[in-house]
Amino acid sequence: MFILGLLVGSFLNVVIYRLPIMMEREWRTQCRSLLGIPDLAEIDGQTTFNLLMPRSSCPHCHQPVRALDNIPLVSYVLLRGRCRDCTAPISLRYPAIELTSAVLSAYIAWHFGLDVKTFFAVLLTWALLCLSIIDVDKHLLPDDITLPFLWLGLACNIFNMFTDTVSGLIGAMLGYAVLWLIFVLFKIISGKEGMGYGDFKLLAMLGAWTGWQMLPLIILLASLLGSLVGVFLIIVHKHDRGIPIPFGPYLTLSGWIALLWGSDLNRIYLSFV
Repeated sequence: MFILGLLVGSFLNVVIYRLPIMMEREWRTQCRSLLGIPDLAEIDGQTTFNLLMPRSSCPHCHQPVRALDNIPLVSYVLLRGRCRDCTAPISLRYPAIELTSAVLSAYIAWHFGLDVKTFFAVLLTWALLCLSIIDVDKHLLPDDITLPFLWLGLACNIFNMFTDTVSGLIGAMLGYAVLWLIFVLFKIISGKEGMGYGDFKLLAMLGAWTGWQMLPLIILLASLLGSLVGVFLIIVHKHDRGIPIPFGPYLTLSGWIALLWGSDLNRIYLSFV
């Protein structure tokens, strides 16, 4: 599972980089279609751009990455973090994401053991990792990830995999409704939008996987983490209060924690109360 996590982590780097660009191109195409403007691809002959094509290349010299230079983690170490052709530095984020994917995948396998839960929990983990980084980079939570995984969570819980079917359905509905209600109330009071619709869909997705019983835990943990990081950024890094901070990473981390230890944490909290 560690090795599989490394391999998938390499692909996640591709998704994190390319999916927002694909979304932007699709939006531009739709806008041009509505306005009756010729598509840019028809004008300048743009090449196909998706998760598979074109081949990955160095952002500095644009040389295609060789297969031997694309081995997760290993190639970065052997190349000493630099492009083979132009010696430009390669971002440390690429191996960091690969290693994170590997460690989380291995832990999921250890936690659930030889069980079908492991397969689906690892899929969710990869999706949450993708969503977190994309939200940090672009303040986007792509529907191409959240909506399919919302349905996948409901499908898993038909078989009572992580919770029962009714709890998953209610979790999906309440997950969306709770953040939407907070969004509306905040907008009425302040006149500003406090979060994006992607956050609603993300919490709905997490509710579908973990059940409505975990939503208070997820919201509480995410709010606490977000508040701590926000205060830290404002005080230490002089972060402008008017610049939004993505909420998705805190929701994804809290949802992942709830998936693994939610029942135990709820039990501890209720016994403490």
